[in-house]
Amino acid sequence: MFTGLVEETGKLIDKQKKGDGYQFTFIAQKVMDDLSIGSSISVNGVCLTVVKKKRNSFSVDAIEETLKKTNLGSLSVADKVNLERPLKSDERLGGHFVLGHVDTTGKVVKIQELSHSHFVTISFPKRFKKYLIYVGSVAIDGVSMTVAELGEKTFSVGIIPHTWKETIFSTKKVGSTVNLEFDVLGKYVERIMKGQNA
Repeated sequence: MFTGLVEETGKLIDKQKKGDGYQFTFIAQKVMDDLSIGSSISVNGVCLTVVKKKRNSFSVDAIEETLKKTNLGSLSVADKVNLERPLKSDERLGGHFVLGHVDTTGKVVKIQELSHSHFVTISFPKRFKKYLIYVGSVAIDGVSMTVAELGEKTFSVGIIPHTWKETIFSTKKVGSTVNLEFDVLGKYVERIMKGQNA
């Protein structure tokens, strides 16, 4: 489980085809401290398992199913990614509960640069609207964000300068694909309600 508070950005240094999937190798610094083979790590909001580790790099495998649901398959060598290690039980929860199980991808449709922030609008498949609420939580490429505006097929978020600088948001352009994970609480409520109506 993660919080959606990105610890650092890493860089893709190798991408090897493995069957219908890929093995990715990333260079990083902060997250390497207690990372080991078998550890979980969030890469752009996707929970993956470390399969190789060197002093300043680690490798993960992404299988076909993961590539279908996320933007990982479109990564190119030198691309930056958001990285976060799992939440420790004795740490404060600063974002929201993020599982690293991406629901779908969205597209950046508008980026507005304001006086001291950025306002980004993202489109998403309409069937997922039931999981979004005004001022509710959503993870975008693994970053915990608050919904500032909500339409039928789009939502918008305001991004403070720190988040813009410390994550890969600053690399996004109109048309960029982002990973979306909707708040797990909404999914549980939906499951409970379906059970009551069965």
